[in-house]
Order: sequence, then C-alpha cells, then structure tokens
Amino acid sequence: MELTTDPPNAEGRTPAGSTPSPTEPLKHQLLATLAQHRMASTHQLHVLLRPDPSRQSVSQRLNQLLGEHLVDFVVLPQSHRSRVWYLTHKGARLTRDWPALRGRPPYPITSATAASLKTPHTLTVLRTHLAFVADARRHGDEHGHLDWTPEVLHTIGDGERVVADAVMHYTLIEDQQRRKLRAFVEVDRATMSSERLAAKLIEYARLWSYQPQPVSRQRPRHTETIPGPAWLRRYPVFPRILFALTAASRQVLNGRISDLQAMVAQHPLVATMAQQVPLGAAVLEDLEEQGPTSDVWTPLTGGKSRPWTKL
Repeated sequence: MELTTDPPNAEGRTPAGSTPSPTEPLKHQLLATLAQHRMASTHQLHVLLRPDPSRQSVSQRLNQLLGEHLVDFVVLPQSHRSRVWYLTHKGARLTRDWPALRGRPPYPITSATAASLKTPHTLTVLRTHLAFVADARRHGDEHGHLDWTPEVLHTIGDGERVVADAVMHYTLIEDQQRRKLRAFVEVDRATMSSERLAAKLIEYARLWSYQPQPVSRQRPRHTETIPGPAWLRRYPVFPRILFALTAASRQVLNGRISDLQAMVAQHPLVATMAQQVPLGAAVLEDLEEQGPTSDVWTPLTGGKSRPWTKL
C-alpha cells in the first residue's frame, strides 16, 4: 500500500515541479546539495539545480564558494579537467543546522585524496538520482535535489546495520491524485561479487522484520518505542527496493539480475518480504536513455519488465 492524497488543484501538472525555486539563492542550493550528496561534478550540479539557464552561473557561484573556502574540488582523470566539488570543514559546519538538512549526518571529506577514493561510487549514485529527476520533470512529478539521501544507516540488531546507497522520496502525480513513493536504492558498479550483491536482499529482509526488544519495564514513558518493526520509526510504508546496475556488459548485468531473482526465490525471509515489498532491478543506462517510468525494471519476483512505480 502507498500513501495517496488529492492535490489542492489537480487540473494541470507542473512540468518544472522538481526544479529548485529560483527565489532561493543558488549559493545556498549548491551548499545544501553538496551537504546532502557529499560530492558532485559541475555538470551534475548544473543539471540538478539549473537545467535551463547558462551553465556559467553555476560555475561562477562555485568559484565564489571556493574563494570563501566553503567548497573544494578534485579533477577527474581523463575528463578534460572536469571538477568534482565537495564541502570543506567550514562548509560542513555552516550547513550542519540548516532546516532542510536537519538529521542528516555530516560526512566531511578531509582531503583531496579522500575525495578521489569516494568519487566513482558517489558520482554513480548521483547519476542514478539525476535519471529520476529528469523523469519527474518530464512527467510533472515531484522529486528534487533534496529528495534523495545517500548512505542511510538502519540498525538490524546484534550490533549490525544495513546501509542503503540512497533513500528516495518521490511524489507521483496521476489520475488527480498524489502518490508518495519511497525506495531504497542500491547502485551496483560490478565491483563486488554477484553473491554479495544478492545478499543485500537478506539485510533488507532483516530490516523489514526487525523488532527491537524492550529494554526494561522501568523505562521512562517518554522514551517508549513504537510497537512493531523498527522501520516504522522512519517510514509509514516500507520502501520498495531498487537495484540500478552498471559498469559491465549487458550479459554480466543480466546475470547479476538473475542472481537477485534467485535470492528472492530461495531465501525464506526474502521470499516472505517480497510478498509485501516491491523489488526490481534495471540497468542504469536504460534509466538514463528511456527513463525510470519506462518498462526497464525487471521484477525480482518474476514477470515482464515494467516501470518502477508498477513493480
């Protein structure tokens, strides 16, 4: 089940609904975006924040922030000197208490070396976000630069945790209604074994079923936990789970998707979760070329390819 509401005025959709408001200074949007996503290339920031105006405005603001020691950059190798930007310690301190970022753990990057090590995966996760942003703009849905939170930690008991590559919030506007969708997104660059990738489904199944035990009957009333699974503290509905795969041949990626399907079929807890939680996988390049709401997602429970919203 998903949360559905009627919009105040459902007579027309706003194609630019997920484009950031021009009334908020671009400098603030750049800092907030880098605080949220940790790193982004100049091109990605341009597409995300100012898809229509000149790219020069984004570059000018970034250079101003560089001069104020709020951001820094590394140069991507073999990229005609393309820059990847991140917050300095000063920038991280400045944005830490901004309302839009409240509750977001700070992940300051302490050096250019650290930034370089994190760049490939972080930029690929942001590439995936941009595919959903572009689709939302095409269809008049709501999914903006702060509706995608990377590296979200969840406790699953016994001192263990599952870290989602990203948690996505997306408002689908159709048939005079607003459907609020959420998803855990895993971005696979074929850097781990297919077995380890499929085992991620076991971690999510443990999160889906995990119920913390009461600490004590003498626990103060105001600290009592919400009864039921731990995820109810964060989400009204357990998010669907999406895998975006890239950086290998189509044959290899199809094999990895088959291994994900096998995990759903063979693992009892994962199979039980799959009865209630939509699960899908797609090739990242297909998302970029055709859009996430095209028939590019393979349901991990089997069946024909479909949009992620109809898994």
